[in-house]
Amino acid sequence: MVKIGCFAFGGGYAIIALLEGEFVAKRKWIDRDELYDVVAIAEGTPGPIAVNVATYVGYRMRGTVGAIVATVGICLPSFVIMYLISSFYDQFMEIGLVASAFKGVCICVIYLIACAGIKMLRRMKKTPLNILLYTVTCLGMIAFSLLDIRASSLGFVVASGAIALLTSRTKAKKGGEGNR
Repeated sequence: MVKIGCFAFGGGYAIIALLEGEFVAKRKWIDRDELYDVVAIAEGTPGPIAVNVATYVGYRMRGTVGAIVATVGICLPSFVIMYLISSFYDQFMEIGLVASAFKGVCICVIYLIACAGIKMLRRMKKTPLNILLYTVTCLGMIAFSLLDIRASSLGFVVASGAIALLTSRTKAKKGGEGNR
């Protein structure tokens, strides 16, 4: 967790690729589908995605103690780095090399976010509902951005979850009635 926390530039979505590499591919603590389910849940709960996922994985591996250790482990590097940067921010950013490095990191973060999104899209079950929710969400967020309408992505997450839940319950009721 500390290793991931040291390289967690760009926030939750950018770190998904690191989480997948460490938890799914390398250590095989969870499978890819479970990671994406946890990411979806973490998006809808308070707190950073990476911290929520780390807490879940820690809990799954070692219970409450694992959750605490995982949470501290993933947060500690960011805390130390932000403390040091905030203490010396003005002097730090005046160094041309540092300012240039941060511009490079920003480019890399865009790539990491795009990679995580593309991987999740490839592995998404291609049901008509999922395709519809994906399309409406993308078009809605693009339209909001172009029209400079401020809206939280959480609204899209909650609406998509609610629609999927209602659809699932409706299908379950229809399936149950047909069996009577």
